[in-house]
Amino acid sequence: MAGGLSPERTVSLVTGASVCRALREMGHQAVFMDIFLGFEAINNINNNILNNPDELFNIPDGLCPAVGISEQEPDLNAIRASRKDQSACLFGPGVLDVCRRADLVFLALHGRDGEDGRVQAAFDLFGIPYTGSGYLASGIAMDKIQTKRVMFSVGIPTPDWKILEYNPHDERDIKYFTENLPMPCVIKNTIGGSSLGVFLPKDRIELKQALIKAVEYGGEIFWEKRIEGRDLTVGVLGDQALPAVEILPAEGEFDYSAKYQTGGAREICPAPITEQEQKEAGRLALLLHKSIGLQVYSRTDFKLDKNGKFWCLEINSLPGLTPASLVPKEAAAIGMDYHQLCGEIIRLSLPVQRRGEPCAI
Repeated sequence: MAGGLSPERTVSLVTGASVCRALREMGHQAVFMDIFLGFEAINNINNNILNNPDELFNIPDGLCPAVGISEQEPDLNAIRASRKDQSACLFGPGVLDVCRRADLVFLALHGRDGEDGRVQAAFDLFGIPYTGSGYLASGIAMDKIQTKRVMFSVGIPTPDWKILEYNPHDERDIKYFTENLPMPCVIKNTIGGSSLGVFLPKDRIELKQALIKAVEYGGEIFWEKRIEGRDLTVGVLGDQALPAVEILPAEGEFDYSAKYQTGGAREICPAPITEQEQKEAGRLALLLHKSIGLQVYSRTDFKLDKNGKFWCLEINSLPGLTPASLVPKEAAAIGMDYHQLCGEIIRLSLPVQRRGEPCAI
C-alpha cells in the first residue's frame, strides 16, 4: 500500500513499487494499491475484479515499474478538495476489501495518511495485519515535538526548540519572529518528512521566507536551534541497531533533492566514525525506538558535532525503502540484500500483537 495525498506521495510510490517487485521476485503474490485512489484507479483495472480474488494476483509486472506507477497522475488537488470534509474517506474504492483478503499489508506509506497512525488504527479495528509499528507509536513518532518530549524524558540529547504561533498573513507576526528568533536556526513543521517542510535559513531574509512557506506543509511550526556537524542516520531492525550512515550532500544541505536525485548526496556506510561512536549512535537509536514503543523497524537522524556529541533530530517509523534509501544501504552493510530486508520486515511483523503501547513520555 503506497501513494496517498501527502507531500511524500512520490517517494511512497517508489518505495511501494520497489517492495512490490521484490516480493513478486521472491515468489509472493503481491498486488499494488494506492491508499486514496484505490485499486482500480491506480492499476486501470475494472472494479469487478474485486469480486474474484484469484484474479487480483494477475496484474502485469508492467504496472509496477521502479519509478512511477501510472503514466498520468490524477488531479490530486481536486481529490484533496473533495475529501477535505469527509473524514470517513481515508481509503479509496476497493482498498479495504483487498486488504481483508491479504495475509499481510506491507505499508509503503510516508508522511500523513499512513505514517501518522490513522491507517494502523483502522487496520487494528478491522483485524488486518500490517508491517511496522502500531497506531500509538506511529502517531508519536510522526509528531516531531512529541518525539522531542520523549527524547527529553529518557535523556537523549536533542536541539532546543520552541513552537511558533503566528499568522503567516500578518506582517506584524512575521516581522516579530523574523527580527527576534535566534540564528542560526531551522524552521520545521511538526509532521513533515523526507526533508519537506524543513528550512535552513542563512539570514533573516531567508528566515522570513521560511516562516511564510512552512505553513504550506501543515502541522504546527517550530523553531529549532541549528547544530553544526555531520549528518548521520541509524536504522533499527528488530532489536538490532544497523550501522550508521554518514550523508555528504554534493552541495548545500541534505534536503529533498539531495535525498532522491541521482548524485545529490554521497552516503558512506558504515560511517567513518569510531567504534565507540557507532555504539553510542546505535544505543540512542534503539533507546528512542523502544521508548516510543516502535516495532519492527525505524530510522533515527542525528547530528554529530565537533565535540563528538550526538544530537537526535527525529525518528521515522516507516523509513523509505526506495533504491536510494538509507535503511537498505545499512542492511547491505551487514550482508542483507534488498529482498532479504523486505522478507525480514515481513517475518518480524507477522507475530506482532497490535495494542496501544505505553511510551516514556
